[in-house]
Amino acid sequence: MLNGPLLVTQRLILRPPAAEDFEAVVGFYSEPETMEHLGGVKPRSEVWRAWCCMAGSWHINGFGMFSLIERATGRWIGRAGPWRPADWPVDEVGWGVARDFAGKGYAREAAVAAIDYAFDVLGWDAVHHVIAPKNAASIKLAERLGSRLEGPTRMPAPFGDKEVQSWGQTREEWRTRKN
Repeated sequence: MLNGPLLVTQRLILRPPAAEDFEAVVGFYSEPETMEHLGGVKPRSEVWRAWCCMAGSWHINGFGMFSLIERATGRWIGRAGPWRPADWPVDEVGWGVARDFAGKGYAREAAVAAIDYAFDVLGWDAVHHVIAPKNAASIKLAERLGSRLEGPTRMPAPFGDKEVQSWGQTREEWRTRKN
């Protein structure tokens, strides 16, 4: 069941989360390197709750993180998309790619599609990325996307003790840079 849009890029299909993604998601959440800046490794039961939260965002908000499916293989490789849970500090477009797919441009490809979606479909005026200051790979990607450091921000509980920064840009900046 597809409960939202289907976006297709050169190498990816972006679609809302589905039940068949769950085992790959469990693997994603069990990777210490991947989860270092995403809240840490989680047990299966907690992954289920987090995954249902992302899937539920589509029903509650009408948008949420997309599952990233590699077109060539049909494998779930990560998640990316617009994200705004209750008390979140900014309208975010976030990303996370499984370790085996990191460093291959998938996060950038997905982020570009998700930012376009946030501006063109959701009508957002700006997008932000909440990034830990030590997450060099995500900072580099935010910079490549044209986002700039806006400064420290504070996450809601239970993440309130995590040091994070907001990176972002306006719709006009995005469109000017893309053209």
